[in-house]
Amino acid sequence: MGIFIENNTIPIILVALLLVLVSVQGAQNITMESGTETFVEKTSQLYQDFDHLYMNIFGTEAIVIIVEDGQVSNPALLQAMDRLDHMSSSLPGVVDVQSVATVVKDANFGLTGDASLPEDKAELQSLIDAHVPEQLMPDSTHTLVYVEIAGSLTDDQKQEILREVETSVSLAEFPPDYNVVVTGEPAFMVSMNNAMMSSMGVLLGLSVVLMIVVLYLVFGHVRWRLMPLAIVLLGIIYTFGAMGYLGIPMTMVSMAAFPVLIGLGIDYAIQFHNRIEEELERGETPADAVVDTIKHTGPAVLIALIITALGFFSLLTSSVPMIQDFAKLLLIGIVMCFLASLFVGVTVIYGLDNIQSMRKEKFGHLSLSGKNKPKTSSAGTGEPKPDILDRFLGRTTHFTIKHPFMILSIAVLLCVGGLVADTQVGIQTDTETFVPQDLPALINLAHLSDITGGEDQMNIIIKTDNAADPETLKWMDEFSSHEIDSRNNIIGAESMASVIKSMNGGVIPESESEIRSLYEQMPAQQKDRFMHGENMLLLNLNVGDVMGSIGMEGFEVLTEIVKDDMLWMSPPPGMTATITGSNVVFIEVIGALTSGRIFMTYLGLGMVFGGLFLIYRDLLKALVPVVTMFMVIGWSGGLMYLLGMDYNPMTATLGALILGVGSEYAVLMMERYFEEKEKGASPEEAMTEAGVKIGKAIVTSGLTTLFGFCALIASDFGMISGFGMITVIDVGLALFATFVIFPPVMVLLDNFREKRKARKIISDVSLEDNIETIELAKHSTDPEADAF
Repeated sequence: MGIFIENNTIPIILVALLLVLVSVQGAQNITMESGTETFVEKTSQLYQDFDHLYMNIFGTEAIVIIVEDGQVSNPALLQAMDRLDHMSSSLPGVVDVQSVATVVKDANFGLTGDASLPEDKAELQSLIDAHVPEQLMPDSTHTLVYVEIAGSLTDDQKQEILREVETSVSLAEFPPDYNVVVTGEPAFMVSMNNAMMSSMGVLLGLSVVLMIVVLYLVFGHVRWRLMPLAIVLLGIIYTFGAMGYLGIPMTMVSMAAFPVLIGLGIDYAIQFHNRIEEELERGETPADAVVDTIKHTGPAVLIALIITALGFFSLLTSSVPMIQDFAKLLLIGIVMCFLASLFVGVTVIYGLDNIQSMRKEKFGHLSLSGKNKPKTSSAGTGEPKPDILDRFLGRTTHFTIKHPFMILSIAVLLCVGGLVADTQVGIQTDTETFVPQDLPALINLAHLSDITGGEDQMNIIIKTDNAADPETLKWMDEFSSHEIDSRNNIIGAESMASVIKSMNGGVIPESESEIRSLYEQMPAQQKDRFMHGENMLLLNLNVGDVMGSIGMEGFEVLTEIVKDDMLWMSPPPGMTATITGSNVVFIEVIGALTSGRIFMTYLGLGMVFGGLFLIYRDLLKALVPVVTMFMVIGWSGGLMYLLGMDYNPMTATLGALILGVGSEYAVLMMERYFEEKEKGASPEEAMTEAGVKIGKAIVTSGLTTLFGFCALIASDFGMISGFGMITVIDVGLALFATFVIFPPVMVLLDNFREKRKARKIISDVSLEDNIETIELAKHSTDPEADAF
């Protein structure tokens, strides 16, 4: 491979540039997804119930316009609402518009046959008092306009409708004394997605700036110290292209893959860059340096890549599609960054060094500038003179090897304590804490909740043989009344039963014919809201502000109670009831994200161990990196507990992630250790030499990754800042373990194995000598030998 790269420098660069153009074209196909399909498998029953039955048939979302700080009965205000109703109701995707103006016009039509707003203020006030529900007018100075949109709309369609509604509000000419606010779940989600995309762009830019600073500070012993960053960005471009061609969507979680890829990819580039510079400093020709770099560093980095991939592979076991997409993106990305580092990175350094060599021959000055020329030892050996970091790493490695039992005893105790403490770390399920608390859309949504008391629902899909059966409607009515009366957190119910009762003097008719007659009188929009065809009905239980009152865990308990109540108050024969809704889906998603965290972590450990064993066929080489990373997992849990941090949907995957990131450091250190041993060094000497020679590259890549993630901590989004904080902690712990835990464990176990082999050899030699002596005695005539 090294010879190939050496002989094909220009073709490799041309192919790399061509792939950039191909990748840019593929990136045009990337789509942003945040719908139900990113949380739940499309083949699951949960998805079928929520998306196919509820959202596509009954589901609606409401853009809510709050009008406040003035009298609702003001004719000018009602005229403005009427204009808003006309403009909004004509928008594609809008199912219905409800406001005080629509109710008053309908009531006036029923009384006078005139579907218009009365001009007389007293008459207007009379209609408001008699017909407007509390849902639309919580008090005399607040009124709400609900623009209901189909739940099956895409995010882009919702954003377009929201933009049109905001335009309609500005054109409706509300009186200047009133405060008008556009809010609701669709407005909040659109604002959150836009803010997150904007935030990620800024944070990734800050990450790159911090990485540049670290490369300047720590990677100054090489030429072209910023090249690793350029190489990893090339790998990211290739990853974007692969995403587009493979149809991997961009989701809220997969966006976090790019900081991870930058951190991992820059490590590959740094390792190749560091080794080729090391070979050149020894006086090798550029061609020989390329071959030796690919020969020694290539396999080590490739093994590290495979082990990293095995750690990430455990994420594919998640039942949440966006976590699976996250894993796919990571697996593709590390391969792209590796290929960019191997071919482009090494080729560019080889080409630049050749250019400098030609300049040296032409102009007669050094290929290395005085600033970057390596410092050689006073002995004149050609080896670079150790700097402060080299000496620190050497002394650290030497100290840990000399005091293995003390260090490992402390490490094991802290690991066990951390694993116990990790079980006490909380799980954050309140989605509102994931976003900036000063986000205007969140403030407006909270204000709406304060006005209405919250309008979260538990949706029950009822399948029946006959939607007009009186027994079916009576059961719905009785079950609703029971839940409202006996469950404090259920404050209301809406269904076809409540509509029929309101049309029939507060009772449900006894005959099917009477019910069908009422169905015919019912407006089509109202009928479609609660009934689909002849065999499907909807029952909505109003649970108020779930997150503000009982939280997601409390809602999960309430859902189980309602399920038990349905078993106790069983529906009539031929009828089934299924609980669904956005909150029910979110419970399952949070459970899948968090309950599988420990399984994914230990599965990743097992896969890393199995992968190392298959590659090396050596128990020691498979065990030591896994032991090192197991320590990190325990320490991480303990630190999270001590810092009072919680897991969230994004950080729940970090157990598997740190396996991938940390195992790489341990594998690279181990490869260099055995390379030094093959040169004849003792285990202690080999480990000290490895810690000095490859340690600087590992520290550089680790600090670059760590500082890159520090930028994420500055995010206003709690979920992203939490992800950044825990990743910084874990990368720091992985670096610490690589230089403090890995050396004593490796040297201790390797020495034990060598002594065991030595005893076995001595034993085998002694046994052979005894056998030979016995054979000689058998053929001897000496009496003493016969006695023996």
